[in-house]
Amino acid sequence: MRTALLRSLVALVAAALALVMATATAQASVKDKEIDPVFDNPDGDVTIMVTKLTHAQATSRLRAAGITWSSSGNCSDRNNPTCTSFEQVNLTTIQGAETLKSASGCALNITGGTETGHASGTYSHWNGYKLDYSLYSCVGNYIRSRFTYIGGNKWRSGSGNIYFLESNHWDVTYYNCGGC
Repeated sequence: MRTALLRSLVALVAAALALVMATATAQASVKDKEIDPVFDNPDGDVTIMVTKLTHAQATSRLRAAGITWSSSGNCSDRNNPTCTSFEQVNLTTIQGAETLKSASGCALNITGGTETGHASGTYSHWNGYKLDYSLYSCVGNYIRSRFTYIGGNKWRSGSGNIYFLESNHWDVTYYNCGGC
């Protein structure tokens, strides 16, 4: 009886140890693999879960942070390209805006969210990764002086988010919350 119990215990410990080692190896391989979300396209071996917000949840957070938003159509319908919608925006995108506001001390006005009419792609407006900001000198000076210029009117923050200066707005791709 004792021998059988001891064998079962040894097998259980060996299985637990194998599980711990497999988990540590998997975590190390993901951690050690340098993935640049701008230039690399992971082959499905890394899954990133995102939290989506409703328009009301996003605007509540933005309002509390002192961030404004506007649209040429004075509306928030996600299916209308003249509106500015935050429906299905990623939580980390809104946190990124909050981080930019608090770190820069600048006024921020969002002119583009998850509404239709923007370019498609994985890290797109529609998928909740991007926001457009009005061109204010304060935020422009902050981005240009604090982030790394990577060419093509683009700057990369220390956390990896990309700030693209387009003709009449900043187009920002949030891969993460920017240090929230």
